[in-house]
Amino acid sequence: MTAKYIKRGIQVLVDMYLFNLAFIMALLFRFDGFVPEEYLIMYQDSFWWITAVFILTCIVFRLYHRLWSYASIHDVIVLGTAITIGSISVYAATVALDMMFPRSIYLISLFLNLVFLGGYRLGFRVLNIYKRFGLSPLKKQKPKNRKNVLIVGAGDAGNMALKELNQHQLDLSVNIVGFLDDDQEKQGCRVNGVKVLGSTDELVKISKKKDVDEVVIAMPSAPQQVIRYLIKTCSDYSIKTKIIPAVHDLISGRVSINHLREVEIEDLLKRDPIELDINQIAGYLTNKVVLVTGAGGSIGSELVRQIANFNPQTILLLGHGENSIFEIYREMVEKFPKNRLVPIIADVKDREKIFQIAKDYEPDVVFHAAAHKHVPLMEQNPEEAIKNNIYGTKNLVDAAHHHKSQRFVLVSTDKAVNPTSVMGATKRVAELIVENMAQTSETKYTAVRFGNVLGSRGSVIPHFKEQISKGGPVTITHPEMTRYFMTIPEASQLVIEAGGMSKGGEIYVLDMGQPVKIVDLAKDLIKLSGLEPEKDIKLSYTGIRPGEKLYEELLTEKENVSKTKHDKIYITDNTVSDTNEMKKELHAMEEIIAADLTFLEKQLLQESKTGTE
Repeated sequence: MTAKYIKRGIQVLVDMYLFNLAFIMALLFRFDGFVPEEYLIMYQDSFWWITAVFILTCIVFRLYHRLWSYASIHDVIVLGTAITIGSISVYAATVALDMMFPRSIYLISLFLNLVFLGGYRLGFRVLNIYKRFGLSPLKKQKPKNRKNVLIVGAGDAGNMALKELNQHQLDLSVNIVGFLDDDQEKQGCRVNGVKVLGSTDELVKISKKKDVDEVVIAMPSAPQQVIRYLIKTCSDYSIKTKIIPAVHDLISGRVSINHLREVEIEDLLKRDPIELDINQIAGYLTNKVVLVTGAGGSIGSELVRQIANFNPQTILLLGHGENSIFEIYREMVEKFPKNRLVPIIADVKDREKIFQIAKDYEPDVVFHAAAHKHVPLMEQNPEEAIKNNIYGTKNLVDAAHHHKSQRFVLVSTDKAVNPTSVMGATKRVAELIVENMAQTSETKYTAVRFGNVLGSRGSVIPHFKEQISKGGPVTITHPEMTRYFMTIPEASQLVIEAGGMSKGGEIYVLDMGQPVKIVDLAKDLIKLSGLEPEKDIKLSYTGIRPGEKLYEELLTEKENVSKTKHDKIYITDNTVSDTNEMKKELHAMEEIIAADLTFLEKQLLQESKTGTE
């Protein structure tokens, strides 16, 4: 016999004892301690079978299959229901066998059974709580060597965060001192025994009063400016901060409510989430063959993840680097085993290979995210930027047209606007190639233009983090350098949105809010690491690199924008250059590459400006 069944057997014996104790006490209460002999004899003759009836009811309600150390409200309701039904069953059995006690006996025993059996079981829950808190139930003790935690937000998310912290309070070594909430009705009240101490405006005062070591922000649907205020306030006063995931991450199922995480720089930069009706506009992906180039990159891999949710017939994962394609392919096979995924190692510069892929798979939708993107590196290797960003795009555009793809979406950049770098110029020419093809092709071509992507490979934040981890200095090109930022999921959703909205030839632009100073970004990141800028980590200015601008732009001088149905997504009304002129410019670039001329940068910039005009 296993320990589990021995434990259940003991529980049954304890319940039998407590049930009979309750019945005897009910008799004593009813008759003021002097029970008539006839009722004593009746109880003696019937206690075995009435006990069996009661225990059988408990078995039916599976009271012996529950872990009472983790009892919930649902368990308490089931327990009360089982005891009530058991008492009614005992009453019905005694009536049927004409061995009925006074009715008050049944009511008194019901109450006592709730107290005895309920108290016995909930005692396990209480002992478990004391055990987790590291306290003794016999004497008062204060938590020692624990960090004081304040939860901001006393709603559903805050309550769930409290339960999560309580369940692991001993392991995490935390002491929850209270809540903050701006709802006046909640202030002064208690949530699961923890008091709401005040509003978010009192964060600093209450943190000092309660000697708070850590703040948990449990407001997943709060406006982003509120989140930024809380994070910055905690950072300024050296209070460690954790945060509940954003509401869109909870809805998508990426993370659960108990996924407390460290605050990242993205939380300071993010705008309020852009409401994209992905389910409505992404119907064009269902049961389609979708090709994603650059599928191993930051944007490309996120596109693959999101596209997979819309049940495409096939996703073609095309990339030049075998390791990155292998990683995203393996991830997707695990997460979406029912989807057909085809990893393809190929170079977009290989025109013959690209056409062969288009012939073999006949993609309905093409997302072109493959590109050389590093500005200083492309200044040193301009011919590769031309080959990859311009002719790689042209190969895909031509293949999509030739094999009658339904839609083509180019991932572009704000660096394509009035370009001062080889990378920006090549991306602008890529936009023009897409726009020109849209004039004559039945395929719907469009481009999506956005700024820097947080957390992408080679981006500034991972670079800063690495420098901070080494003790600094953090290198910044110029104190006035500013950039627009957005998150990878946000950028990828915009790309999918554009593909669904496109009628052909448009460039979609996202209103990315106010640009961010890179120096402010560096300082915030240092503070989030628990350090002080210039004191613990020095800042060093290295000068603007070749091809860089101080300020990025989202539109050229000749471009105007009009609103779409989404407040923060705009569409440009571009004046498309002449197709013959575009072919002439591309042919000139081919000759430049073939001749390997010295003044390639200057020539390329001139060509791109001519194309823009």
